[in-house]
Amino acid sequence: MSEHAIHVLYMASAACFILALKWLSAVPTARRGVITGIIGMLLAVGGTLMLLTPEAQAHGWFHTYRWILIAFVVGAAIGVPMAMMPMTAVPQRTALSHAFGALAAGLVGTAEYYLRTPDLDRFTMGALGVEIILGFLTFTASLMAFGKLQEILPTRPIVYRMQNVVNLSVFAASVLIGAWLVAHPGHTGLFLVMIALALVFGVMLIIPIGGADMPTVIALLNSYAGLSACAMGFVLDNKLLIVAGALDGSSGLILSIIMCKAMNRSFTNVLFGGFGQVQTGGKAEQRTVRSASPEEAAAFLEAANSVMVVPGYGMAVAQAQHRVRDLFDQLTSRGVDVKFAIHPVAGRMPGHMNVLLAEAEIPYDKLVEMEDANIEMPQVDVALIIGANDVTNPAAREKKDSPIYGMPIIDVDKARTVMVIKRSMNPGFAGIDNDLYYYDKTLMLFGDAKDFVGKIVKVLEGGTS
Repeated sequence: MSEHAIHVLYMASAACFILALKWLSAVPTARRGVITGIIGMLLAVGGTLMLLTPEAQAHGWFHTYRWILIAFVVGAAIGVPMAMMPMTAVPQRTALSHAFGALAAGLVGTAEYYLRTPDLDRFTMGALGVEIILGFLTFTASLMAFGKLQEILPTRPIVYRMQNVVNLSVFAASVLIGAWLVAHPGHTGLFLVMIALALVFGVMLIIPIGGADMPTVIALLNSYAGLSACAMGFVLDNKLLIVAGALDGSSGLILSIIMCKAMNRSFTNVLFGGFGQVQTGGKAEQRTVRSASPEEAAAFLEAANSVMVVPGYGMAVAQAQHRVRDLFDQLTSRGVDVKFAIHPVAGRMPGHMNVLLAEAEIPYDKLVEMEDANIEMPQVDVALIIGANDVTNPAAREKKDSPIYGMPIIDVDKARTVMVIKRSMNPGFAGIDNDLYYYDKTLMLFGDAKDFVGKIVKVLEGGTS
């Protein structure tokens, strides 16, 4: 294929990526955005495979593509099982995707360095340094994020004295080595040290970050992976990689900013604050709560005119979204107005609750953003919280000494009755007690979310729990 035709394919691919991002920003057009993004990637890969050098053409088709075919098989063997992961594991799958993408960028950068040394010009070496550092730190950071999301690693932040100084020193050392290599690219030993420091910094970056901040971390790692790919585009002189990487990097950064705003937190606080350590004290043990049975909960819901469901990570862990859909059907068939209040950082990644509710085929128009939900909340008869903790904690409004003070929350405490499905009284990811649970209007529904909602549905159907 001619070089002109390949450039046309690349332009079409870039257009698809831009349109995909635009359409993915709205639920009704999200499916179209996904399909368009897939088409764009197919065009990009196809155009790249057709971009053969005269030397490659002379060696024949199989000799040129054999390693690429092997890579396709290995990639498919990894990708297919990842695609089959349950919807509740979307955050983990996203973290793994970032890890593999960043590793690819880092390995390509490493190969280019050794192929071109010592003939690298300063600009290319600078781009390589950015690609290598961001690629490898994102690789290990994403693996650490996966471990925390999958609860293979402790979800609580691990902090120690002088931690930020140590972390930033490791990162600064890798950057200084990269700067040295720009002027002296032939020092291959230092290049390996730079890679090692980037890998170590990725691990150290995630250790002090708790589960409450994972939505922001996921978006930020997405940005790092995109910027690494963008730098790779400059190294390879590939305009499509530059465009795609820039789109990925900028969108991830913007999303991170949105997430921080939703938590009223700064980047430095998210990355270095050790947010999520369990707060000590015996206050929670000295107070009492009101609990209710599935029969009592069903009676409250059936008598209500309006119900606002607030889903959280507990719903995802219990995989309760389909039982929630059954509850939605039972209540709406009785004329109850049921809506779902979605907090921007509920769950472990941006849009986590939207994805789960979409899987259960909850109508899109029943999903309400936090600001609109708070306007309606004083008129809501029952606010039903399913596994959401910190995003419903009134301390964010009322207690200036609280770690989450100032964080926008869903004002469920303004509803006439509040019901909370929760396994126990353990604190959420922020590590603090929720005063909401001790209000006179609050009923605690202790148990697994899937099981408890199922029992409520059976009661509404006329059976027994």
